[in-house]
Amino acid sequence: MAETDFPLIDLGAFLAADAPTRARIGAEVDRACRETGFLAVTNHGVPDTAIRGIWTCLQAFFDQGVAEKQALAPAPGAPYGYLGPGTEALAKSRGEDTPPDLKESFNGGPLTIPPGETDPDALAFCYAPTPWPAAPEGFRAAWEAYYSEMEQLAARIMQVFAVALDLPEDHFAGVIDQPISALRALNYPGQDRPPQAGQLRAGAHTDYGSLTILLPEPGSRGLEILTPQQVWRPVPPVEGAFVINIGDLMTLWTGGQWVSTLHRVVTPPEQARQRRMSLAFFHQPNWHAEIRPLAGDGAETAVSGPYLMGKFAAANS
Repeated sequence: MAETDFPLIDLGAFLAADAPTRARIGAEVDRACRETGFLAVTNHGVPDTAIRGIWTCLQAFFDQGVAEKQALAPAPGAPYGYLGPGTEALAKSRGEDTPPDLKESFNGGPLTIPPGETDPDALAFCYAPTPWPAAPEGFRAAWEAYYSEMEQLAARIMQVFAVALDLPEDHFAGVIDQPISALRALNYPGQDRPPQAGQLRAGAHTDYGSLTILLPEPGSRGLEILTPQQVWRPVPPVEGAFVINIGDLMTLWTGGQWVSTLHRVVTPPEQARQRRMSLAFFHQPNWHAEIRPLAGDGAETAVSGPYLMGKFAAANS
């Protein structure tokens, strides 16, 4: 773990380390997850080709006309497809009435359905088909390549989390081998006029699942987290790194020891006229996984799939 103005973990070094070194790095991860729930991962093993490929396709996709993108809008209550500007205000998920966020997004779910899965809610919700765009050419292949890399990276990070929680390294393996994760590509257009009062690129919210893997466009700024001192702190861009934050489900899983921190995306004045893109991979355990506090504390338990579906419904009602 290196400490600049943001906690960093060298994932390759962790995976190559001996047990005492892994335990030391795990203790630093535990501290970060107790304090803010945010850290950055370098030496992550995701090929540059997968990252470059998805960035190229996303820029071309979001540059298309409104009609081409709007054709991919999801049906009411469906999780995947294109959401245009003015359709979402994330702060409303916590009861805050704000203007719509200044963003658009494309969202997709798991690439395969587990053999033998028959739960109708699972099939209709998490395993609903992703509506693929006809253009740009190669979009689906680039998306699926990046999604697959994120599944593998999430599994490696959950291994680190197990060590951080003083558990066997494979503790989570049995409940994340068929995850119901989702990938969201976000485009924050350049702004040619001042926003409405209280309007942000993404309103203050917490994430729902076990962890989120965020890849901001290189050099872009605007992501902020709410510190324990109740101060909004910018997350600095770290070249070649993914930003990791834990979600509400991991807070439940750890009996409240790790925090799912409020975060938002603001518009830095010097970048107001520039577009900003980012990729967010929301890792979620298997649909049927039963989540109980690790120490046996607390009465709250959850089943991963219905828990996620309930969170989605509450935020989109």
